Amino acid sequence: MPKVTYVQQDGTQTVLDLPAGTTVMRAAVAAGVRGIVAECGGNLMCATCHVYTGDGADGVFPGATDDEDELLDCTAEPRRDNSRLSCQLSLTDQVEQLVVHVPGAQT
Repeated sequence: MPKVTYVQQDGTQTVLDLPAGTTVMRAAVAAGVRGIVAECGGNLMCATCHVYTGDGADGVFPGATDDEDELLDCTAEPRRDNSRLSCQLSLTDQVEQLVVHVPGAQT
């Protein structure tokens, strides 16, 4: 079962054990993780579920689509090489542990 650690700007961490098939965004919203706003509900229409991927993300998720890439240019916090929209990060059994850093602002 994948384990995702959400790291806030102040260092606070929320660790969730999640079933495969869940997105990093849906899990965060369901658990009340601060900073994942998800205004569009995971429909790839906003950038309010922006995260910075950390440990465990290399090679386990497909690259960003053109639509995600375009939305990442509109994030409230600066875009980085490891910026992703958490609604597009669907967990699989290949993901054992994943760390995502939540930006300080989403809107």
